[in-house]
Amino acid sequence: MTYSPDLVDSMPLEDPRWQQGELVEVVISDLSDSGDGVGRVNQRVVFVPDTVTGDRAIVRLVRVKPQYANGKLHELLEPSPHRIRPGCIVADKCGGCLWQHVDYAYQTEAKRNQILQALERIGGFSQPRIDPMIQVAGALGYRNKATYPMRRSPTGQVQAGYYQKGSHLLINLNQCPIQDQRLNPLLAEVKQDIQTRGWSIYDEAKHQGKVRHLSFRIGRHTGEMLLTLVVKEGKLEGMKEQAAEWMERYPSLVGVGLNINPNRSNVIFGKESYPIAGQHHIHEIFAGMTFQILPDTFFQVNTENAEALMESILAELNLQGTEVVLDAYCGVGTLTLPLAKQAKQAIGLEVQPEAIEQAAMNAALNELHNVTFQLGTVEKLLPTLKVQPDVVILDPPRKGCDRSVIEALSQIQPHRIVYVSCNPATLARDLKLLCEAGAYTLTRVQPADFFPQTAHVECAAFLTRTDS
Repeated sequence: MTYSPDLVDSMPLEDPRWQQGELVEVVISDLSDSGDGVGRVNQRVVFVPDTVTGDRAIVRLVRVKPQYANGKLHELLEPSPHRIRPGCIVADKCGGCLWQHVDYAYQTEAKRNQILQALERIGGFSQPRIDPMIQVAGALGYRNKATYPMRRSPTGQVQAGYYQKGSHLLINLNQCPIQDQRLNPLLAEVKQDIQTRGWSIYDEAKHQGKVRHLSFRIGRHTGEMLLTLVVKEGKLEGMKEQAAEWMERYPSLVGVGLNINPNRSNVIFGKESYPIAGQHHIHEIFAGMTFQILPDTFFQVNTENAEALMESILAELNLQGTEVVLDAYCGVGTLTLPLAKQAKQAIGLEVQPEAIEQAAMNAALNELHNVTFQLGTVEKLLPTLKVQPDVVILDPPRKGCDRSVIEALSQIQPHRIVYVSCNPATLARDLKLLCEAGAYTLTRVQPADFFPQTAHVECAAFLTRTDS
């Protein structure tokens, strides 16, 4: 069963005697959709980070609600057979990974179960077909992008890393096991160069200082690297000289840039960005297509597993070159372009103007002339289409599709729908709406592990119109 605090809020109160700070013994019986271990004490649910199914532990209750509690691992009495030693020395502190203590085979099993439970319990599907997890990239060293917040330590050292779990305390890193290992030298050495240059580091509390984030991108297939400093304002003294030095030191580095973010917010990138040395993008090969990727372009962080999912979609659709394909929420054309290569016509819908510009540029780069892109929300554009799509690709954000999108699809009735999702709960909700009137049948779901060491899972659900 998949658990979340929202789900158990409706469970009956069994034992009102729990107190915050109390120690209780818990056997972990499941993993929640947020990655925490789940156990029961007197029929009440307890969520415990840093645990795994099969652990028996003493847990300190840190937050007590009427129907459930959040706990903190106090003492591990008996480890689960799925528990392993983390490969990172700060795995117990850093918030970048949640599951380094969980063996990888069980990670993928838990994620597949997450999809199954959502489809059965939320979607009402009986024993839906869920294929084996795509996991070609491996459990470590897969991320093609890493963006680190920065700070200056109390002793004056420049630090970069991820925030500690459940806090705003930065854990300083010199390497990261889940990022592409070719980026590790840059993380340690660039920090030291910033220290030597004496550039001021942004202080979030005071909204003062300049350097806010350190960002890297790498083309997994091309090896091209991009280094971007996110700064609060203005230029950095000696930036051109330092950028030239980095370009010379790292042969794979094709560009160094600045991004300006003057806002007091948690948004990483600002709207203004420009190159200091080299080019302002990397090239990457994805599903046989060449893409230009800017510092702030949304592009799946797990190139190989995303490609494998794309290949599964293409194999399932088996396009014959006569179809019209609509890619809703198309972004920079990551799915649109490989589909266009095999279809008669492809149309992409996207609300972000910058993404539309990049999508059109990538189509031109690949000499694809049968693809067009429309700017606007899917809710507004979908009912106004001038053509009848044979296939619709849905790849919405975590909140899923707006109800009006589902209604428009019910009117348009394409022969096939492929729903790519990063949230099993909203996927199940939307699939239920599409299938409940009997117009569509869910044929299968293909999960893909885009985010090893975390609880997140991606999947593609394939729907066929019942009368097709």
